[in-house]
Amino acid sequence: MLLCRHIPILAAIVKQFIDFIPLLLFFIVYKLDPRPLEVAGHSFEFGGIYSATAMLIISSLVVYGALFLRQRKLEKGQWLTLVACLVFGGLTLTFHSETFLKWKAPVVNWLFALGFAGSHFIGDRVLIKRIMGHALTLPDVIWARLNVAWIAFFLFCGAANLFVAFTFQDFWVDFKVFGSLGMTVIFLVAQGVYLSRHLHDDPSTSKPKD
Repeated sequence: MLLCRHIPILAAIVKQFIDFIPLLLFFIVYKLDPRPLEVAGHSFEFGGIYSATAMLIISSLVVYGALFLRQRKLEKGQWLTLVACLVFGGLTLTFHSETFLKWKAPVVNWLFALGFAGSHFIGDRVLIKRIMGHALTLPDVIWARLNVAWIAFFLFCGAANLFVAFTFQDFWVDFKVFGSLGMTVIFLVAQGVYLSRHLHDDPSTSKPKD
């Protein structure tokens, strides 16, 4: 029973690792020493930020394309991530400027924050309840607190990515890949600990614990 109650948390972690695959490939190619390659009579440089960006775009299309074929749909957040990858990655390659890619993570995180914040005013349920409500029964005030926590998390992640990207030139890719993943896993674990205090609450009778 305890495992079943934590399935949404485990599913979120698994989803995060699936989303992590394109970033991992991006990181590997970025760390390679640039070297010339020739394919079908065309030569190009493999390694560094621009070939890594191309790998990010291609691998994102493959990963999310496979998910779409398997599930016949993608979540809105996955669509947002994919479109942002295509837009910011495409601009990076077109204008040969990594500045566009540096803005990808902040913009995506802040759009997620906006979506979660807007759900407090649009619709009858906050966004986190729409996502996890089928698996968990909690008082509405707990759902609201959880939703606010996600808003704060996305705002913080966006700001942290922006600060590191434009302050630490040699470190921003490492942070983009592993720092963001680490923050997400820590937040999900903390969320699981918080939820474990309320999983047995009856929404109609229980008062939330402080």
